[in-house]
Amino acid sequence: MNVREAVLTVDETRPSLLEHGPSLIERAARTASVAVADADDVDRHARFPHKAFDAAREQKLLGVMIPVEFGGFGASIHDVTDICYTLGRACASTAMIYAMHTTKVACVIRHGHGIPWMETMMRRVARDQWLLASSTTEGQNGGNIRASAAAVDNAGDIVSLVRDATVISYGAQADGLVTIARRATEAAASDQVLLALARDDYSLKQTQGWETLGMRGTCSTGFELKVDCPADRVFPEAYDKIHAQTMTPFAHLCWSSAWAGIAAASVTRAQAFVRKAARTSGGQMPPAAAHFTAAKMSLAKLRALISANLDAFARAEHDERALGSLDFQSSITLLKVQASELAVETVMHAMRTAGLSGYRNDGEFTMGRHLRDVLSSPIMINNDRILANAATSTLMSGIPASLRD
Repeated sequence: MNVREAVLTVDETRPSLLEHGPSLIERAARTASVAVADADDVDRHARFPHKAFDAAREQKLLGVMIPVEFGGFGASIHDVTDICYTLGRACASTAMIYAMHTTKVACVIRHGHGIPWMETMMRRVARDQWLLASSTTEGQNGGNIRASAAAVDNAGDIVSLVRDATVISYGAQADGLVTIARRATEAAASDQVLLALARDDYSLKQTQGWETLGMRGTCSTGFELKVDCPADRVFPEAYDKIHAQTMTPFAHLCWSSAWAGIAAASVTRAQAFVRKAARTSGGQMPPAAAHFTAAKMSLAKLRALISANLDAFARAEHDERALGSLDFQSSITLLKVQASELAVETVMHAMRTAGLSGYRNDGEFTMGRHLRDVLSSPIMINNDRILANAATSTLMSGIPASLRD
């Protein structure tokens, strides 16, 4: 079943689910108000943002993308990236966890129709607000998720897997897990399958801690992942197809939106600093006011970049040929690089606007947490790896003949 056949059109039915309650962005704002109040403590103690996700479950945010027929709201990619942006302005860890969860849910939705277990998982995400974690980083592969060391061992109706998962973000707090592996013990590293697992299908043994500069609340510790589950947990479609059509587009769009939210939060603080400084000096701008202009410009570029890629994906999301095109794959892959660099640039300009007041950790204009969190973006699947891998495809793609090509 291809993406076009698998994904239902729900726009005409979605209003009936939301017309008597808060909109999705209102639900996100309510969750963000809880997240922002707890963000400093989450960061300080490197703990999972339980209060934010209690609120997210209360607002039914974890299942918004699930199709209406399975109990969800049928939210679009535009909806969920707006939620990521809103949460990013409040708490970076909350936003990144939500972004990663959304990417895994998208894989189940877009490639799981007609498979009883996958449809059951959709219902559980919608009804019980399951939080899905991701296990893609393995051993010493450095974030190369298109090559797996661990292989699925098939024994009739049961499959097993043992995986050295050096990072599983919020693995201990999740209700389920989506992971990749080689199709079989004799398969090549790039011949991969995706598995969608309930908490009873696997066990985790912690192997590494999580003492990091930023994104501390994601609790991205290392685990030995042991899987012993029914074979229907394995997606029939090859992972290379899922990776191109769903995993990469959703991950890069949702991550970028979360980073944009962090950047927007820093610009908001910089703006407040400039306004206060101008009021106390009879309207005279502070020395670093030019950095505020640069921060606003950088944020505008970041938002425009994400919006352009969102629209491109929305146009192509049910068209396998368009999704697999060189131009689309290059653009959506490089979005991660461009967005992460712009997000860091924006926060740096915002901090330089406020000077020492932004550098301090104990004042109303502090931006230390925002900077530490956003610095994770270029190294989360390292930008250097992406640029090196993209070199061949970018050489093959044409140069536009006009501004609107």
